[in-house]
Amino acid sequence: MQDRESWGSQIGFILASVGSAVGLGNVWMFPWRLGKFGGAAFLIPYLLFAFGICWVGLMGEFALGRSQQRGPISAYEKIFGEKELKGGKILGFIPIIAACGIFTFIPIVTGWVIKYFALILTGKMLSIEPSAYFGSFGGSTSSILWTFIAFAICLYIILGGIKQGIEKVNKIMIPTLFAMLIILIFYTIRLPGAGDGLKYLFIPNWAMLFQPITWIMALGQAFSSASLGGCGMVVYGSYLRKQNDIPNSALNALTFDTIAAVLAAMIIIPAVFAFKLDPAAGPPLLFITVPTIIKAMPGGRLFGILFFAAMAFAAITSFVAITEVLVEALMDRLNLDRKKSTLIIGIIGFVIAVPLSLNMNFFGTFIDVISIYITPIAAVLSGIVFFWIYGGKKALDEINQGAKKPLGTWLIPYAKYVFIGVSIIIVTIGIINKGM
Repeated sequence: MQDRESWGSQIGFILASVGSAVGLGNVWMFPWRLGKFGGAAFLIPYLLFAFGICWVGLMGEFALGRSQQRGPISAYEKIFGEKELKGGKILGFIPIIAACGIFTFIPIVTGWVIKYFALILTGKMLSIEPSAYFGSFGGSTSSILWTFIAFAICLYIILGGIKQGIEKVNKIMIPTLFAMLIILIFYTIRLPGAGDGLKYLFIPNWAMLFQPITWIMALGQAFSSASLGGCGMVVYGSYLRKQNDIPNSALNALTFDTIAAVLAAMIIIPAVFAFKLDPAAGPPLLFITVPTIIKAMPGGRLFGILFFAAMAFAAITSFVAITEVLVEALMDRLNLDRKKSTLIIGIIGFVIAVPLSLNMNFFGTFIDVISIYITPIAAVLSGIVFFWIYGGKKALDEINQGAKKPLGTWLIPYAKYVFIGVSIIIVTIGIINKGM
């Protein structure tokens, strides 16, 4: 067995975790949910779930990985073996299946973002009709090149390893991403009509707090934003050292992820209102609505360059995190080195992504199956394995290992019943409603 890599610093680990969590969903999901479901009032259930529920789940995934120094397959296998239980290895494949599913479509979307960054960088975006262009680009053979470029960037980072690859890149990309978001806010809030967008976002509609749909949407958004799924955060946690502070790391990761989501909302929604577009456009927001805004606004090209650079950073860091899950699985299970594992995963992933990128109907259905069913089930499974099968007392000891402010025994029943209970509710609601 090869020596286990580790993070060079706690801040590097936190930034990598933020990079995993801050994805494109923060751009096209959080802003319209914030506005539609109560504005500032929506933040109450969202923050309650993020820091009251997801924090526990995130600590659990970090600690599960660190305690076993392995990804989910070997971690589950070892824990089940210690309890003389069967089926650990099989169950450990469920988070890997979820990761495989995400891995097949995230490079496609990442490629789209890189393509749009190239469009605005060269100025070509200013001469296209956004809706028609995306209709001709998405699902066409011309998107394959950009999927390849996304793979090339991701694999280059992964080949650098944990310290010199993933950690080093996140230390550059994540602070830069936040800097660009802040600059973009000062740009958009000065647009005529942007004030209506800020009102839409932040004037609380307290009546929405009495609507169950608000709490359901806040619950789903919190779990999605935290990147809980029993795979990426478990693998990142497996590279932690015993002196790393898990409660503090999880808290910081959630805090910065939330800040990124709010900043994105303060950029997108005021601009949408300024140009009288649809604030609830959903997925088309990034590739149709934003380019429409860029074409119409003064200084739109500079805005677009900063915006799509930020989105590229968000997409790439998330892509890297999910790829590392699969690379780690090959290194662990087949005892391959990082280079061989990375190349194998990259080649297989690209071969699968090509036909998927050419069939937009299947593409959408595939994303739904992964995000609605498999990933939430994997998140629940991770919590059950760590807090129930591994054991509440042992789980608490692992979480507190290296913590400057150790948590009390209250965490054991809270994690076993509240966190896992809420997780099961999320899975059930997601299946019934076919998504949040």
